Amino acid sequence: MPQPSVPQQPGGPARPGGVLARALHRLTASALGPYQSAVVRIGFAATYLFFLLRELPHRHELYGPDSPWRWDLARQLTDGNGAFSVLMWTDSTLWFEAVYVLTLLSAVGLLLGWRTRTMSVLFMVGVLSVQNRSIFMGDGGDNVVHLMAIYLVLTRCARVWSLDARRAARNLERAAAGLPPVRDIAGPVLWAALGPVLVIATLMGGFGGTWWLPTLLWTVWLSAAAWWAVNRYAPHGEPRALLDVLANLAHNATLAVIMAEVCLIYATAGWYKIQGSRWQDGTALYYPLKLDYFTPWPALSDILASSGLMVMVLTYGTVIVQVAFPFTLFNRRVKNVLLAVMICEHAGIALLLGLPFFSMAMIAADAVFLPTAFLVWLGGRAALGRQRLFSRLPGRAAATPRAPGAADGPPDAEGAGPGKGGPGGTEEPRLHGGGGGHTLVG
Repeated sequence: MPQPSVPQQPGGPARPGGVLARALHRLTASALGPYQSAVVRIGFAATYLFFLLRELPHRHELYGPDSPWRWDLARQLTDGNGAFSVLMWTDSTLWFEAVYVLTLLSAVGLLLGWRTRTMSVLFMVGVLSVQNRSIFMGDGGDNVVHLMAIYLVLTRCARVWSLDARRAARNLERAAAGLPPVRDIAGPVLWAALGPVLVIATLMGGFGGTWWLPTLLWTVWLSAAAWWAVNRYAPHGEPRALLDVLANLAHNATLAVIMAEVCLIYATAGWYKIQGSRWQDGTALYYPLKLDYFTPWPALSDILASSGLMVMVLTYGTVIVQVAFPFTLFNRRVKNVLLAVMICEHAGIALLLGLPFFSMAMIAADAVFLPTAFLVWLGGRAALGRQRLFSRLPGRAAATPRAPGAADGPPDAEGAGPGKGGPGGTEEPRLHGGGGGHTLVG
């Protein structure tokens, strides 16, 4: 006699189809890791901005007309390897100055999250152009900035902690009050101004030997028009939902690529170190501490190099942390401990070896793994500090403190906490007005 079936309890094992459906819904319904992607955006924009500012007095010798790597040599190299650089369009000094200044301004705009989609594209073009002009002038950090500048174009990295998010939140408040959104002028102007440049560059073959770059730029430019049209004429229809799904998929896939890239960097670095005899005997750190080029603080380097125990511990510890980190992603507590160790390691590299921009780039890349609860707490402390600072200025009334994490995020942000998904463990705050830079405004 067949036994009656027992209904599945809510706490019982889930069906594979149900798990797959929930995972698919999660990947398409929201852009995961909004705080992590915002920190990555801010970190890499700040890194390259400070680099360009530091090299401002030497820009002509590094990347301009006075560079030992002359323009004709750079042109031969880019013609051979198909690299892209708008500095190869002409050897005019005025053109070089314009590109350098534009790269600076795009880094500032990306840092602030102003017209983030447009600024991310201009930032990518500037980074590729400057680096490919003189490829022998950088270090390993330049490779990371190079890749992340491309990845940021595909992310929705302005969902929080950006001027775009603040503008979208204000439009939501106006909509709740029955008012129309603030009329946007800067966005359409930027879109219309960049269109002819894209057309001319395409017709004149200004993208080098790449096929992906013009494809990416045309896709972004045309999709910006599609977002603007949908937000204007069907803001709550199916086309709007479809564009949101596509943007979320692109963002989440790119975020996964960034995470894989960081793991690959550490894994390859660690395994290559294992094969070196100086890393095996624990003396590898001693030698850079004795090179004049890598000793901005000779006295500090001598103190560390004089301790054989410290040299051995730091040498072995570096290898262990780099090899182990990719395997710790399955354990949140161990991952967070190693993440803090690696951030301290890069801070030490910046201080002891005089490589600040390499360290800034790697710390910004590591930020993709930071826990959301910590980032929300950090944002709340920053907002509170800003409010206290402004309250002390003459003529400024003290503003009402806002909840932690809501400083520059959307007004309907969900509460953050560990275990809610995303690379750092939270659900993404939703912006129902098409924020995050996915409109004609950039």
